Parts: sequence; C-alpha cells; structure tokens
Amino acid sequence: MSVRMRHTKGHTRNRRSHHALTTPRLSNCADCNALHLRHRVCETCGKYKGKQMIDVMAKVEKKNERAKAKAKAMGKEAEPAEKKEKKESKKSK
Repeated sequence: MSVRMRHTKGHTRNRRSHHALTTPRLSNCADCNALHLRHRVCETCGKYKGKQMIDVMAKVEKKNERAKAKAKAMGKEAEPAEKKEKKESKKSK
C-alpha cells in the first residue's frame, strides 16, 4: 500500500486559483449602441461589423405568428410579444 501525501489547504487553494470566473467582455454596437458580446452579431439590430447578418424584424414577426397560431389552437386571443415582455418586466419589479 502506498503512503498518502498530505492534502494541505495551501495546495488545494493553489490548484483552485485557476477556477475563477471572468465577466463577459461586452462592446457597444456601432449602429444601435446596445451591448453585445465581442465578435458576435448584435441581438437588437442583427449587424456585425456594420453588415446586416440577421433580419431581426422577420424573427419578431415569425414569433408573433407562432404565438397567434398557438393561441388560436388553444382557443384564446393572441397577445403580441411586446405586450408579454412589458407584463413580465412589470412582474419582476
């Protein structure tokens, strides 16, 4: 049987010194001035390095259509996504 080495606090803390979390690196969008992760498309306007990559309005419209279809299937009246977001923000306050 082998002899076990000491397991001191110092050795444990030295090992764990590399486990620290870092904050995400954020940049401001040149077009809409919203915060976004570096080297990623801006989620609010859909642009990257001044070029349009994602049609954000089409995504919002598609989301609203899906919500209407789902509400119709359930027999309820659909609410636009913007109203839902406002309600959720009021609840969180």
